[in-house]
Amino acid sequence: MNRLAREKRVLSLSWFEARQHFRSPRMLALIALLTLFIGGGSWGLSDPNSTVTAQLQMDTPYEVLFLVSLFVLFSSTLGVVLLGFDGISRKRLTGELAIELAQPIDRTDLARSQLQGLWLAVFTPTALACAIGIVLIYAQMNAWPTFGEFVYFMIPTALVIYWYACIQLLASSIAKDLGSSVTLGVGVWMLFTLIWLLVTAVIASLMGVDVTNLESIEYNRFSEIVDLFSPNGVYQLLLENKLTGEDRPTMGTAYIWTAAALWSLIPSTLFLARFKRLKP
Repeated sequence: MNRLAREKRVLSLSWFEARQHFRSPRMLALIALLTLFIGGGSWGLSDPNSTVTAQLQMDTPYEVLFLVSLFVLFSSTLGVVLLGFDGISRKRLTGELAIELAQPIDRTDLARSQLQGLWLAVFTPTALACAIGIVLIYAQMNAWPTFGEFVYFMIPTALVIYWYACIQLLASSIAKDLGSSVTLGVGVWMLFTLIWLLVTAVIASLMGVDVTNLESIEYNRFSEIVDLFSPNGVYQLLLENKLTGEDRPTMGTAYIWTAAALWSLIPSTLFLARFKRLKP
């Protein structure tokens, strides 16, 4: 089979996996999360009469989008956990994985279809929620982000969802049962989403960096380095790179995009290698 035919088959299987996720009851929970966090965040943060937004001093729609990215991180990555934490382990327990592995298809292509299907299932509603979000921002601020700004915002968003899809499917392929699959999936999500700031502060303290002032230049530079080892941190750095003035990261753009490339390559390579050795 030539390369083009293989890619068409992988894409077809990916959409089949995505449709399975779309029909899942968990998708309703994801849509509720996206509506509440992205829609509500876009509307609330762009309200010029809000005391919160007055303190934040946001002047452009992209600056609002940057703050909305915090809600994207919480809701979309949690959606990946909801849909993908048992993506491999459940199929192994039900025998569905044995049937899939018995089909005349290369294991790498099958693994890619699983990965891309999960990514499509989360990114599609996230992109729609973000598109609705910019309409809500316009309704409040009477200004649109430029097309280039919106596209730039969606590229890191697509990447961070892909990174979490790789991590969740890798964790699910390692887990022996649903219990350990839930533990691994939620544990990784909590580490990067809720605990990473504490991890950064502890490492900074051990390295002799002053942690009494988290707004200091020294601490900010150190936290940017530590953030390169977190998908959430790299996502935020990518979006900050589009800001102007003091809000831009002090780290060079090349380092940030190199970290993004490594996060795209390493987890996916580990998952594909694990899937090739997987026994049903």
